[in-house]
Amino acid sequence: MTSPFFNAHHSPIGAFATLTLGMKGSLGGLGLELAGPANEGIYVGLEEGDGSCYRTLPFYGNTQISAVDFDVEGHTDMHYEGALHPYSDAEISREFGAGVDEWTAGDLVFRVYSPPRSAPDPESIGAKDALCPSVLVELTVDNRDCERERKAFFGYSGSDRTVGMRLLDEPGLVGVGQGTSIAIATADKNTYAGLAWQPEAVLTPRLKENLQFMLGSIGVIVGTVAAGELRTFRFAVGFFREGTATTGIKTRYLYRRWYDRIEDVLHHALSSAEATIADSKRFDSQIRSRLSPERAFMVAHAIRSYYGSTQLLEREDGRPLWVVHEGEYRMMNTFDLTVDQAFFELAMNPWTVRNVLDLFVERYSYSDGARFPGCSEVYGGGIAFTHDMGVANGFAPAGRSSYEQAGLTGCFSFMSSEELLNWVLTAGLYVSHTGDIGWAKKQLPVLLNCLTSMEHRDDPDPDRRNGVMALDGARCAGGAEITTYDSLDTSLGQARNNLYLAVKGWATYLILEQVLRQLGESAAADRAHAQADRAAATVIASSDEDGLLPAVIGEGVDARIIPAIEALVYPSVVGLPNEYPELVRVLTRHLDAVLKPGICLFDDGAWKLSSTSNNSWLSKIYLCQYVAEQLLGKPADARADIAHVGWLLDSANTYFAWSDQMLAGKAVGSRYYPRGVTSILWLADGRNPIAQIRDLFASQSA
Repeated sequence: MTSPFFNAHHSPIGAFATLTLGMKGSLGGLGLELAGPANEGIYVGLEEGDGSCYRTLPFYGNTQISAVDFDVEGHTDMHYEGALHPYSDAEISREFGAGVDEWTAGDLVFRVYSPPRSAPDPESIGAKDALCPSVLVELTVDNRDCERERKAFFGYSGSDRTVGMRLLDEPGLVGVGQGTSIAIATADKNTYAGLAWQPEAVLTPRLKENLQFMLGSIGVIVGTVAAGELRTFRFAVGFFREGTATTGIKTRYLYRRWYDRIEDVLHHALSSAEATIADSKRFDSQIRSRLSPERAFMVAHAIRSYYGSTQLLEREDGRPLWVVHEGEYRMMNTFDLTVDQAFFELAMNPWTVRNVLDLFVERYSYSDGARFPGCSEVYGGGIAFTHDMGVANGFAPAGRSSYEQAGLTGCFSFMSSEELLNWVLTAGLYVSHTGDIGWAKKQLPVLLNCLTSMEHRDDPDPDRRNGVMALDGARCAGGAEITTYDSLDTSLGQARNNLYLAVKGWATYLILEQVLRQLGESAAADRAHAQADRAAATVIASSDEDGLLPAVIGEGVDARIIPAIEALVYPSVVGLPNEYPELVRVLTRHLDAVLKPGICLFDDGAWKLSSTSNNSWLSKIYLCQYVAEQLLGKPADARADIAHVGWLLDSANTYFAWSDQMLAGKAVGSRYYPRGVTSILWLADGRNPIAQIRDLFASQSA
C-alpha cells in the first residue's frame, strides 16, 4: 500500500453499523444506518514520555462546538491549550486485514477487531454471539523504556444532533455514548471517562467533578500505564437501535431478541473478546496465506464494506428478514447485487440467500407483458422481479422498487429481464450448494413461470426464438430495459440483444434445466436446454473474422466488452460439464482480442469493461478475473491487480472505503459499497469453489 490513510469499515454482522476509520481528520466515525462516514473525530493517543504533550493518531479535526458558542464575549476560562500532536506520517504504519486493522506509532498500537463470521440462522446455538452489534478495540502501550507513568486514551466526538453525549452509568463499565444508540466502554476499573469540548479537559481536568460536562461534544476514556509496564486496554464499540426499524414492512433488529440496551451489548462484547480476537486473526491468516498482497488487500477491504451494509431484521411474526443495503444508495436487496454476493453468502450463511429469494417471490414479483421496441402491442410475458425492495429502511410497496421508472431508456428504467435471470441463477446456486430440494419443490411453479417468461421475452413466436432477450417489459411504457450496468453506454447498459445478457441468459437456461431435471420436469427441462442451445448458437454466429463479439448483437453496436465471459461462472460453480466447447472457445478468443491497450485495458493495465466507456466496476472485474483464470486458463494479471489497488488508494477515492464504479480510476458512484465480495472466488480454484470457501472459513472457527 502506498499510504495507510484510507477509510475502511469495521462492522458487526447485520447491524447496518460501522466504525469507519482511516482518513486524516474528522472523516470517519461511528455510523448507524448512514450513506457514508459519520464525519466525526476519533481520538486515540498516548502521553509523550516526558509528559510534554499527547501524541495521537490523526483521526480528528477541529471540534464543531466550543465555549465561544455560549460565552460570546469571551469571559470563560474553560479553554485548554492544545496538547494533542499527531504522529507524523513517517511514524505511522498500518497492517490491514479483513478481521484485524492495526495501527502502530511510537509506543502505541491500536487495533480494531471485526471478524467476518457467518450470520447463523437466528434459531441456532451461537446466534447471540455472532449477532452482537459491536466491534472490539485494543490500545496497547509499551512503557517499558520509560521511567514515568503515561496516560493513554480512546474516544470520539458524537455527530448525532438529536441527542447529547453522556457518561455510562452502568456497573462494570466505564464508557461514553450518545443517546441510546452508540457507545464505547471498557471493563477496566483503572480507567475513567469524561465529556468535554476538548480532549485535554478530560486528560488533565482541573477538577474531576467537571468530567460529566453534558454539553461536551467529545467523550474520552483514559487509562494510565505505569513506568516499565506493557499494558493493553480493551474497549467495546456498540451499536443499538430500539423500536421499529423499517417502514413498509414493520420490523425490528433481530439482535433485540437478546439485547435490551446498548449496555447489554457492551457487556457481552467485552466478555466474549477472546473469541472475537481469535476469529479475526484466523480469518486474516487464511486470506494472506492464499493470495498475493494486492488481492488479500482487495478481498479484506471488500468484505469490510459488505458487512457495513448488512441488516438482519425480525418481522412482527418472528420471521427473520435479511437485507444488504446498496452502499451509499442504501437501496435494499438490490437484486443485481444479490446474485453477485451469493457466492460469498452461500459460503458463509446460505439461509440468507433463501430468505431473500423467498421475499422476492412473496412481495417483489409481478406479472408483466412484453413489447418489441417501437411497438405498442403487448404480448404475453410472465413473472418478473423488481430491481430492489426499497431504500433507506423503507420497504417499497408490493411489486414495486424504489428505483425503476417508466418511459426511460437509461438509468432508472426497468431491469426486469436481468432480475428474472438473477432469481433463477441465485435459486440454482442455492439448490446446488445446499441440496435443498424441498425448497426447490415448493418453488416449482415459480421456476416454470420463469422459464415461460424468459421464452416470451425472446420472441412470442417459438419458431423465431434465438435464445436472446429481444423484447422490453410492458412496464417500460415505451422505454427500454437496462442492465445492472445502468450508468454505462449502450455497450453494457441496454438489455435488449446485449452480449453480456445473452451469455447470462444461456447460463440461466442451463441452471434452470438442471433444477427442473432434479424435480422430474423433463419436458420443461428440455425446453430450457433448447433455449440454451439457441443462445449459444446466436453468440457464436455473431463472432467476426478477428474473433471479436459485438456488445449488442444485430444492432450495429460494435463496442467490445469483457463481461461477455462473466456468466461462464454459473454453470461451472454448480458443477455442470462443459457441453458447449465452441462457445467457450469463442469467448476465450474474444477475451484475448479485447484485453489490449486501447480496447479493454487502461494505460496502467487496469481492466476496462467496455471499449467505449471509462466507467469500470471493480466487483465485475474481480468476477471476470476469476473466470479468465480458473475457467479459461489465463494467468493471474498481477499488473492489473496493482492498478486496481491503486484505484482504491487514490486520495480522491479513499473517503468512501471500498467503491465499485471507477471512471478512469476515480470513484464516481457505487461508493461505500458491498458488491466487491465477488473477490472471494479468488480463494478457490475452479472445482466447487463455494464449498472450498465454506470449508476454508469453517475451519477458522473450529
